[in-house]
Amino acid sequence: MAQKPGIPKGTRDFTPTEVAKRNYIFSTIKEIFEVYGFQPIETPSFENSSTLMGKYGDEGDRLIFKILNSGDYLKKVDEGLLSEKDSLKVTSKISEKALRYDLTVPFARYVVQHQNEIEFPFKRYQMQPVWRADRPQKGRFREFYQCDADVVGSKGLWQEVEFVQLYDAVFSKLKLVGTTIKLNNRKILAGIAEIIGAKDKLIDFTVALDKLDKIGAEGVTNEMLSKGISEDAIEKVQPLFNFNGSNQEKLNQLQEMLAESEEGIKGVEDLRFIVDNVEALGLQSANLDLDVTLARGLNYYTGAIYEVSAPKGVSMGSIGGGGRYDDLTGIFGLKDVSGVGISFGLDRIYLVLDELNLFDEVELPKPRVLFINFGENEASYCMKALVEFRKKGIKSELYPDSAKMKKQMNYANRREIPFVVIVGSTEIENHNFTLKNMQTGDQQVCSLEELLKITA
Repeated sequence: MAQKPGIPKGTRDFTPTEVAKRNYIFSTIKEIFEVYGFQPIETPSFENSSTLMGKYGDEGDRLIFKILNSGDYLKKVDEGLLSEKDSLKVTSKISEKALRYDLTVPFARYVVQHQNEIEFPFKRYQMQPVWRADRPQKGRFREFYQCDADVVGSKGLWQEVEFVQLYDAVFSKLKLVGTTIKLNNRKILAGIAEIIGAKDKLIDFTVALDKLDKIGAEGVTNEMLSKGISEDAIEKVQPLFNFNGSNQEKLNQLQEMLAESEEGIKGVEDLRFIVDNVEALGLQSANLDLDVTLARGLNYYTGAIYEVSAPKGVSMGSIGGGGRYDDLTGIFGLKDVSGVGISFGLDRIYLVLDELNLFDEVELPKPRVLFINFGENEASYCMKALVEFRKKGIKSELYPDSAKMKKQMNYANRREIPFVVIVGSTEIENHNFTLKNMQTGDQQVCSLEELLKITA
């Protein structure tokens, strides 16, 4: 019995039309990255497990796809360990590599390995797939693309300002008007944890707070309680659940709230610099929103945190995010190299553009000219012309089989090919071609030079 075809959950096939639309997004992001001075790199699809594990928090570590060692991977595992049936203990013995979870940690590894070849500050962009063993749902896949831009080797806050502008530039170019760029700072979160007496629970506090828009205030409260954060501490943090006003008003409230925390005040100063300069420079179509509940669950963020949401009315998770990491390369032995970066979630951006019908101008790549195939002699004559067409960069093709005229013309109609070239014995004898305009139905006899000029 033939095997029923299928693909793993959380992955997708893409049709030619979908690929064309995705390439439109890729090319738009790439163009803006390069306008802002970023250079491209690529890293392997999989890394050593030791490179990835422990960098994303407990939740992130659970979502990393492990790759089994090749060969008889159980042969060298102690039988006593196998008998315990503890998969966590066995995993490190049978899997030494894993699919990358994001592009930032591999980038940090890249910087350390290539530090003697890099000119700092180093601005790189990277557009490659990542994998997460997550539960598939709308806008959440197990294989998806990230489009990242990072700067390492600079602590200047102007880069944070530029990243807000970069987000705005990309979404404006995609005609995705009304996105919201949410902004916070990990120093503020650390300051809040300090003044409520939960400094030792910073990670648990930020992971729970980051879920406010998903599980609500009650859900966040319950999660904090389950992590050992006291009721008194949670009571002090309640005002954050309804933090309103303009960005400047929010900054003033934070200045007052965090007056007793040196680290918290530094976070407010950093945010004020970014907000003031973004407001002075202006944005094309995006909105900047200071969101003090924004935490992002990745352990390596130390400063500014970004998250981008789709325009109001579109039900979708974040379509971008990022932040500053002061010493991510330190885990690989290169100390005191600060970095900041952002990411675009291509797959979610695609879904948003599709929902809002913003792909009208994206056309599927297709030939401008189809040469009809009437047989071996005619095909050989056409192929010589095709060489000249392709030298000129004119998209063209020969129908691969000697089929009935109607079948070949139907093919041209279905693919919306604007011109068809017909060559029979008469054309070969007279060294010319018959050109048919598929939109008007007009036909004319042309030389090769005339044909190239008309179809260019």
